[in-house]
Amino acid sequence: MTSTLAGWTQLDDRVVAHARALAADAVQKVGNGHPGTAMTLAPVAYALFQRHLVHDPADPHWLGRDRFILSCGHSSLTLYTQLFLSGYGLELDDLKKFRTWDSLTPGHPEYGHTAGVEMTTGPLGQGVATAVGMAMAARYERGLLDPDSPKDASLFDHNIWVICSDGDLQEGVSGEASSLAGTQELGNLKVIYDDNRISIEGDTHVSFTEDVSARYRAYGWNVIDVAAATDGNIELVALDAAMVSAKKETSRPTLIRMHSVIAWPAPKAQGTSKSHGSALGESEIAATKVVLGLNPEETFAMPSEVLDHARLVKARGAQSHASWNLRFDQWTQTHPEKAQLLTRLRNRELPDQWDASIPEFPAGKDVSTRAASGHVINALAKTLPEFWGGSADLAESNNTTIEGGMSFLPTSSQMKDADPYGRIIHFGIREHAMGSILNGISLHGLSRSFGGTFLVFSDYMRPAVRLAALMKLPSTFVWSHDSIGLGEDGPTHQPIEHFAALRSIPGLAVIRPADANEVAHAWRSIIKRNSPVGILLSRQNLPVYDRSIHGSADQVDKGAYILKESSTAVPSVILIATGSEVALAIESADLLETQSISTRVVSAPCIEWFNEQDAQYRDLVLPPSVRARVSIEAGIAQGWRDIIGDKGVAISIEHYGASASANILFKEFGFTTDAVIAAAKKALS
Repeated sequence: MTSTLAGWTQLDDRVVAHARALAADAVQKVGNGHPGTAMTLAPVAYALFQRHLVHDPADPHWLGRDRFILSCGHSSLTLYTQLFLSGYGLELDDLKKFRTWDSLTPGHPEYGHTAGVEMTTGPLGQGVATAVGMAMAARYERGLLDPDSPKDASLFDHNIWVICSDGDLQEGVSGEASSLAGTQELGNLKVIYDDNRISIEGDTHVSFTEDVSARYRAYGWNVIDVAAATDGNIELVALDAAMVSAKKETSRPTLIRMHSVIAWPAPKAQGTSKSHGSALGESEIAATKVVLGLNPEETFAMPSEVLDHARLVKARGAQSHASWNLRFDQWTQTHPEKAQLLTRLRNRELPDQWDASIPEFPAGKDVSTRAASGHVINALAKTLPEFWGGSADLAESNNTTIEGGMSFLPTSSQMKDADPYGRIIHFGIREHAMGSILNGISLHGLSRSFGGTFLVFSDYMRPAVRLAALMKLPSTFVWSHDSIGLGEDGPTHQPIEHFAALRSIPGLAVIRPADANEVAHAWRSIIKRNSPVGILLSRQNLPVYDRSIHGSADQVDKGAYILKESSTAVPSVILIATGSEVALAIESADLLETQSISTRVVSAPCIEWFNEQDAQYRDLVLPPSVRARVSIEAGIAQGWRDIIGDKGVAISIEHYGASASANILFKEFGFTTDAVIAAAKKALS
């Protein structure tokens, strides 16, 4: 089975044969997994890692490396085998522990867990969409650091490689992101599509018959079709030529559509849906090894001369890295200010006085928190060149435009204010892709981005938001129009269950500021914390509180704080509110005090940050002895029982909204001082 590929030897064929067998053996040992695709993709991934991917196994975080994403994360052995063969730190014992407790080889690749894994994949389509974000980030970072270098000659030019499956391209998120990638002319994005026509339910033509190549050409991609060999094997010569061609194409993203047979060359399992997600069985694996020219009695075989040959890539990677370092040293000498910026960005540091221009909003004039956020975003942009972002076609409503920032668009664009290094991202009406792209920008590592839409459409983004939390990425989601307070647009646009749904995502901080100054301090914390966050903003104007008589807004970082103290040292009742409902809490507290009921108002912009505080602080804000508590929030009450306890009362909305003005809706749905006073007395009784 020796290939005619230039420079490819019989040892390379042996590496591939053993890699296919390792995929079958690993799944068979644990008793579950996805062997078929990993068997098929073994020569593809090996050729990529050995011949085309710019990487250094000794330094998985090398700035000059290409990025590789296995979008079809269920085929994790495709990646693990190459990390083992390339010398990233995985060894044969790690493959033997596949999908077992505390191993470096979990069922799907996990970012931050295994060296060489660039992102957590598994939810199909996310890898493709996140790679678009990485490719966009690479261009933006080049603009920050080396904008004047000739095209494709910068120290910071590199490629984003992806292997994806039929399932990835069936998911809508990949289509959203791929469409934007075509508009952006991301020539640094190279996607290898394994078209094997098999999924769990069998032949994909039961549901997926479109011409994918034509679709991607319509997106504006460069598409290369590679047919399978006559015996069903990967046509490696043609595939290698396609990869070479893809690297030369720098003006458009490239899709290499590679036709294959799943589980090749298993005699009975190849081409079957069973091979997609089940162990092949010992007899079928033995028969496959015979076809591959391997000993059917051996498992997890890897002759030393075969592994040594594969790991020659370490020397090639070290040489590439050394050459890059020479260029990097020259660049730092000729670009000292840019080099200083790069050091700061790599260390995730902030410049001196980075927050000095964040506005302080005077009391006396009502301001919507979305408007306040827009002012803060522009203040941050003045001191943080790495800060960029945009909206899913709602910039004027979300207030997410960086004034004078220019539109992030390719040089060929005829659109007004187009700039390949612009700071304003136009995601289009693609909320899900926007979330994934933000994750890709965060993963790429040097810049900070944000993306906005209406809170109700966070539903469209949830898988990407969940992955941001899972990977602990500093992705910032700006969600405006945060309640029934948006008014006349009605129940389709009014978020009811969304506060609770988002708070249920472990690791995601959900911030709902009560006024403009809480917004300002929330953004300070967002920038400093480097963790996933969603900030929920009002459409309607809200009062700006006089901080000389109310608690300081700098306590936002603690998640909840005493905004208005009661008339006694220990209050009789505590009103706890978020966002626009804080104003109602303050008005109600004043009325309760006139009835000799001492009332404390706690603003709780971020429950997650409050839960991070020590018990002493939490008990200071919410004394355990005060069991009369009322929560006030224009969403479902789910989650509030943990804070208000069994004696507390929740003022909430447990049904969908209606089309009317905000004032009418709050009144009709029970967000009134009368309702709060009644709830407080009920809690006291």
